[in-house]
Amino acid sequence: MDFLNINGKNFLVTGVANKKSVAFFVARGLFESGSQVFFSVQSAEHRERVQALFPGRTVLICDVEKAESIRELGDYFEKNNIRLAGFVHSIAFANYSEGLKPFHETRVEDFLQAVNVSCFSLVALANALKNSLEEDASIVTLSISNTRATAYGYMGPIKAALDATVAFLAKSLSEFSKIRVNAVCSGPLKTSASAGIPGYVNNYLFAEQLTLRKAALKTEEVANAVLFLLSPASSGINAAGIVVDAGMSCNYFDQDIVNRAMR
Repeated sequence: MDFLNINGKNFLVTGVANKKSVAFFVARGLFESGSQVFFSVQSAEHRERVQALFPGRTVLICDVEKAESIRELGDYFEKNNIRLAGFVHSIAFANYSEGLKPFHETRVEDFLQAVNVSCFSLVALANALKNSLEEDASIVTLSISNTRATAYGYMGPIKAALDATVAFLAKSLSEFSKIRVNAVCSGPLKTSASAGIPGYVNNYLFAEQLTLRKAALKTEEVANAVLFLLSPASSGINAAGIVVDAGMSCNYFDQDIVNRAMR
């Protein structure tokens, strides 16, 4: 028996960057489960990369900073009469070109751009795709396990906004459908995107020590949670954030780590 029960279903996966990204492993898992996957990326350059990873698949360009581009993505599925069983929102951006600054020094233009790309794009995409989503479709976004942690700079508050958006969007879509909206809230991962955060490597290694198993969270593990939420197997979960962090969130006072820090 196929536990996920998504064979033959259509899904849109956004934000595939490379073989290390969560979106890549989600797409691979969907293919292995017999699903049809469509991709959307920011630019023609990104499209070439994804086409190299998944030859012969449909890769659409959608720059979420442009309303027209989002509208065209929605039009593609509607005009081609493609019904989506769900989509994965794996899009985020923060400008760390000047390093991590104290939060009170955050530039308004950087903050607003990050909110638009990393948070509001979820709303904009859901609105553009609503006519092509099946009545009981599933939308899944990628968040972080602790939005109050300062290591992410101003992305912490933006991911907190994304977490709140999940509930508001789920409620709004419930007025005319049974579409579910959830988030997978991941602990630190070893991805190309995270590598762009100043000082991230040390934080990642420290997080690995805090996991209950003393082994780092794997990108595939986060992708598996996304696959579960995309599937009918998670039909009772809506407007929720599922934390996937290998137990790190309950282990900040690991005795061995405390003892080493106090020596």
